[in-house]
Amino acid sequence: MAEALTIGTLRRQMAASLAAAGVETPDLDARLLLAQALGCAPGDLLLRADAPVPSEAEVTARAFTKRRAGGEPVARIRGRREFWSLDLHLSPDTLVPRPDTETLVEAALAALPDRTAPLSILDLGTGTGAILAALLVECPNATGIAVDRSEGAALTARANLARNGLAARAHVMVGDWGTALAGGFDLVVSNPPYITSSAMLDLPAEVRLHDPHLALEAGADGLLAYEAIAADLPRLVRRGGIAVLELGEGQEAAVAALVAAAGLEVAGPARRDLSGIPRALLARRG
Repeated sequence: MAEALTIGTLRRQMAASLAAAGVETPDLDARLLLAQALGCAPGDLLLRADAPVPSEAEVTARAFTKRRAGGEPVARIRGRREFWSLDLHLSPDTLVPRPDTETLVEAALAALPDRTAPLSILDLGTGTGAILAALLVECPNATGIAVDRSEGAALTARANLARNGLAARAHVMVGDWGTALAGGFDLVVSNPPYITSSAMLDLPAEVRLHDPHLALEAGADGLLAYEAIAADLPRLVRRGGIAVLELGEGQEAAVAALVAAAGLEVAGPARRDLSGIPRALLARRG
């Protein structure tokens, strides 16, 4: 009788397959995907290394391995991603929240004089709802509105806010940026599309083939979304309020010029992400 396949053996087999396919982090990816297939935490795999793998979980794990070896991101396969220590579910209509975007959250929080105040927050192009969810967690008396052009993304954001206990303080709507809103927000944040049409072809396959192009592409110069948002900021941001926009690489000067032309005061250089790239531009309305 054949010896039962153990969790530890399957994990090693998965990692070897991923390494052979050129995946950069085969051991980590194997752990995450096997844990997903087993329905357990990745940290439990070591404790269960000698336990036999249920046949259904093996089939699922091997299918996950094939998808990852083919270039599909781990977060897409798992259908979830952690952001600001929050568990967020993904959908085909949303980007995978990235660590770079936490720089925007940091910049916004650093600029708020009182996180316990009853703040009103607007998140334009919310996607998974990651930014608004993080800000509401850190600002316990704040309320927020999240807007996305995609109905699927809006539904995903609404579910994520509810999943993290924030539904009572958030409203999610489908719309074209802030055009349908009267304004008066203490804080406006956005991680808009900023990839130029020509650069779309050069994106890594994991992004180009699996992220929604609606949330990535922003015209010939990558500024279409910024132009629309900047034009509305004088109405959307109350006097004394702030706006924080995520930037693409090399876009700081152009976006700062758009925001300044709209009448807001750019508050110094953009906050840099962990790679040293200017990532979060902050502006105030006087």
